[in-house]
Amino acid sequence: MTSYQTDNLPQPAADLGGLVTLTHVIYALHAFAVVTGVVGSATIIGSFVASLPSIVAVLLNYLKRGAVRGTWLESHFRWQIRTFWFALLWIVVAVWLVLTVIGLPFALALVAGAGLWVVYRVVRGWANLLDRSTMPMPPQD
Repeated sequence: MTSYQTDNLPQPAADLGGLVTLTHVIYALHAFAVVTGVVGSATIIGSFVASLPSIVAVLLNYLKRGAVRGTWLESHFRWQIRTFWFALLWIVVAVWLVLTVIGLPFALALVAGAGLWVVYRVVRGWANLLDRSTMPMPPQD
């Protein structure tokens, strides 16, 4: 079983105001992509990975990652980045399953489940940010 590191990150500090706001903006961009998937013709996970708001959000994560290193916001940035890349992985697996034809029902189930997983990750992350608490982080290699 994997243990997660959360207690080794510094507690919230007042001087991170701009970075906290940026993290809220990134969650908002991801949430907008999710809502677009819910109300539009795309799937949740498809909209999350392929829409401009989510792509901008993950680019912001990478651009500002150094600024949050060593702070409690680092866990949120890792959470957001990992959500994006794992969502992309689930899409690749679903496409592969569709290509096998026999895996079509599994692909549809995977897309639906991964969409719910993305919603969970965005909601949980943003809720923890509002509480100014860290996200669980797997140990870095």
